[in-house]
Parts: sequence; structure tokens; C-alpha cells
Amino acid sequence: MKEILRLKPSNCKNCYKCIRHCPVKAIRFSAGQAHVVGDECILCGQCFAVCPQNAKQISSDLEKARVLLMSAPVYASIAPSFAAAFPGIGISALTEAMMQLGFKGVEETAIGATIVKNEYERILREEKPDVMVSSCCTSINLLMRRHYPDTLFALAPVVSPLQAHCMEIKRQHPDAKTVFIGPCIAKKYEAEEGDLIDAVLSFEELSAWLQQENIPLTPQPDQTEGGKTRLFPTTGGILNSMEKLPDYTYLAVDSIEKCSEVLEEIRAGSLHRCFIELSACPGSCANGPLLGEHLSTPAQNTMRVLRYATGGDFPVEQPAKERCSRTFSTLQRTARPPLEMQITDVLTRLGKTSPEDELNCGSCGYNTCREKAAAVIQGKAELSMCLPYMMKRAEGFSDTVVANSPNGILVLNDDLEVQKINPEACRLLRVRNEKDVLGDHINRLMEPDAFQKVRGKRKPLENERTYLTEYECFVDRTILYNSDCHLYICILRDVTDEMSQQEKKLEMRMQAVEIADDVAKKQLKIVQDIASLLGETAADTLIAINRLKETISDD
Repeated sequence: MKEILRLKPSNCKNCYKCIRHCPVKAIRFSAGQAHVVGDECILCGQCFAVCPQNAKQISSDLEKARVLLMSAPVYASIAPSFAAAFPGIGISALTEAMMQLGFKGVEETAIGATIVKNEYERILREEKPDVMVSSCCTSINLLMRRHYPDTLFALAPVVSPLQAHCMEIKRQHPDAKTVFIGPCIAKKYEAEEGDLIDAVLSFEELSAWLQQENIPLTPQPDQTEGGKTRLFPTTGGILNSMEKLPDYTYLAVDSIEKCSEVLEEIRAGSLHRCFIELSACPGSCANGPLLGEHLSTPAQNTMRVLRYATGGDFPVEQPAKERCSRTFSTLQRTARPPLEMQITDVLTRLGKTSPEDELNCGSCGYNTCREKAAAVIQGKAELSMCLPYMMKRAEGFSDTVVANSPNGILVLNDDLEVQKINPEACRLLRVRNEKDVLGDHINRLMEPDAFQKVRGKRKPLENERTYLTEYECFVDRTILYNSDCHLYICILRDVTDEMSQQEKKLEMRMQAVEIADDVAKKQLKIVQDIASLLGETAADTLIAINRLKETISDD
């Protein structure tokens, strides 16, 4: 089966939004890229709808439809939610425009919905199942087949409205090809499962195709009478089109999350004597992921469909029950539930050794830390997707570097309040415990002038040697400002011992100069005495001795 939903790797930005919104977590992350897990996906389209980078791509049957038009009579089955996708445009206007594209005929999928609705009523009336779930929504069918296979007994063994309609089209026109046009990604899977549906297009694709061919959609009066099954794309629309039996309860539930809760109740055996309409999309098909450019609020979309759905049933020739029946098989998933010891091991690697460590923050896209750990074991997630883990890891590394730095380090905020101070800075500034000064203004420790100077000029102060009188120490002070984080970083390098050594060396040198000066004077006196005795001038000797003295002083 072809890949229906895939991702553009270059667009994925590791936001994990698709995981967060995927109701069955059928997304795998590897090397910073998201991948759809095909045998777990239910094609609800939520990842496609929420992706901020437009990284999700849906396979297109547009070229296939064009080829079909050139080779056979092609009939379109258009979903009743077209009333929301093309406001003010009825089936007559759509038919006229699409026949200009080359379609032989255009009919509403609601005709097939009438067949399905009639079969639902027959089963409830004649077979009297305890619990029955509508089989119209392909995503719900996939949800049950892949994730709740033990509830398949409740799924109505009936074809979908689309399948029923295409079956009827091909009965009337044996050589015809069928193309479905609607707001649903999952219908592409339904088309792949059999030969009733030859291609599936979205409303967006149809709209773009018409624009490309310069074919306008002009509102005109409809000649086709409305039908109650046009309500199918609204929440409760199936129920509103059916005749109710007094001994059954009729329920309508939308959204995967709520539908999953219902399936859990069916699994537990807590529901009886009820018919349940389940829709994957909140607001049902009238708010499908591929509704197109006219997608509005759920209320407005529903109102557009309700206004168009008037009158009684479509006139149909009801097929025999055998032709309407369908068997749903379990679809096996590759991933297996991990063992408890495996989950514990992953949680330990994430630094979560107690229930208190499991924050269940959801930043990775999973609802709980244990769910994320299971995904890691199944190869669907990476340890690095855990934000608290990565922050703790980064902070732990930086804290180790800062704590073991031979230099004193202070971090201040824009208000010059101490945010961090390392042990060496505590020693230099005679702080007993870092908690004693956290949050205090820097003037408690030193004059703030240098910081204010850096703040005013927005230029760093580098290696300024200063004497901290209160602490009786010399330091080389560097002050940096991080404009992104709005933090000042002060680095203090203790040079007190170095300055003491320099003072000792200076004292020794001065003593050496004094000794040399004394020796020079004595030597000069001796030379002068000798020179006077010998009658010779001592000028040259004096110059030489002075040069010797200057040399010793310089050293």
C-alpha cells in the first residue's frame, strides 16, 4: 500500500507538535526528523493540520484523476461537506464546473449515505446487536482495527457511504471510474483497500484544479432535492437521519480522544443497547483536515451544511444486505508493549528514579514520562526529546564547570541582583553560603560602579586589576553582559599572591640598588683618592661607575 502521509525532512524543526496532537502517537523521531509510523497511523490528519512548518505532505491522486478522464467515463462522488468547503455553491454549480473538467457525472456521496443509513436501521431492527458503532469514519475504523481490535465486534459490518455510492455508480455504469472529492485523508486508505474507488482528491485540489483551468464556480439554483443524509458530516448527523427504535439509546461522539474513551467503555463491557456514532474530527467531517481555503469555525461550517441539508431521503434502490456488508479485520502493529523493567531502565537513564521525578510535563509530545519511555524502547523517541532531562544535563555540566572554576564567578540580572555565585567567589568575598546573598543587590558585596559603567556603555570590562579594600585582596576583574539572557557575568581572578610576590621582588631590587649605590660611592672615593695621588683625572672612572649604578638600578 502506498505511503499516504509523509514528512518533508528539511522542514521539520523538532517542535514535537505533531506528537503532542497525534491521538495515537504514531510519530517516530530519529536524528531530529519526524516520521509517520504507517502501521499505527489512523490518518486523522491532526499532525497535518497543526504542523507549523508545513512539513506534512499528503499523496496526491490529481494526475491519476486526469489520466482517468482521458481513458474512461469518470463519475465524481462529492462529500456532503462541500457545502462548508464551497459556501453558496450547490451541487448543480459544482456539476457544471466539473463537467467542464471532463467528468461524465457528479453525484453526492450522501446518496451512498442513504444506503448505509437504511442498513443500520435494518440491523438494529432485525439483528438487535447489544452495541453497534457506525462504520462511516475511516479513521475510527482504523483506530479500532489497530488500537482496539477487541472492540471490533461492535463495529457495524457495513460499507462506508463512499463505498456504497461508488458501488451504486459502477452498478449503473459498469465501465465507469469513480473519483471521491472530500475533506478526509483516510479516504485515500479506503480507496487503496479495494477497487470501488479509483482516486481520491481533496477539496483543496479540486479548487486549485478549477482555478488552473480558469473554470469559475457560479452559484445557481439547485434542481436536486435535498436529503437528510446530507447531515452525515455533522456531529450527530447520522443519528438525525435515522429512525429511532425505542429500546435503543443513540449517542454521537466526536474527536479521537472522546471516541477512545467510548471504546474503552465498550472494551470494559459497560455499554449496552446503544447505537454510537463516532467521528474522528471534532465537529465531524464538516471540519475535516482537507476542507480547503474556506475552512472556518466549526459552528459556521456546521451551519453551512445544516442549511443545505433539507428535505427527506434521497430516492435509492436499496441493495441486498450481502452487498452492503463488510468484514473488518485486525491490523497488526509492529511495535510491542515494552516490559516494566525496560521502562524503569529508561526512566533511570533520564534521571527519573522516583514518581516525584516524573513531571509528565508533555514537552516531548507524550502525555506521561512512562509513555515517553515506552516510545524510546519502541524506537519512536529519543532521550534528548525530554526537555527537563536536557536542561538538567546542560545545567549539571555548566554547574560543574562553574563550581570547579579557579576563578570567582558571579551572575547578576538587569537589576544587579545576585543570581549565582560559585565557591571561589564566596571565598574571595567572604560569603559563608551562596544562599546568603542570592537575590541581594551587588552593593552588598562590592561597589556597583563598574557594573553600571558596563551597562551604560554596553562594552565589557576586561581584566581590570583592582584592590578590594574590604577583603584585602587584589583581583583581575572582567565584567560581561549577555543581552540575550539579560545577565551580567563577573569573573574575579585572585592575584593577591602574585602581587605579594611582585612587592617582595621590588623590595629585593630596591635593596640591591642601595647596596650597589653604597659600593659605588665607596669605590668612587677610593678611585678619587688614588687619582689625586697619581695626579690623574677620575672623570672617566666616574662615568663608568655611574653607568654601572644605572644598570644595577634598572635591574
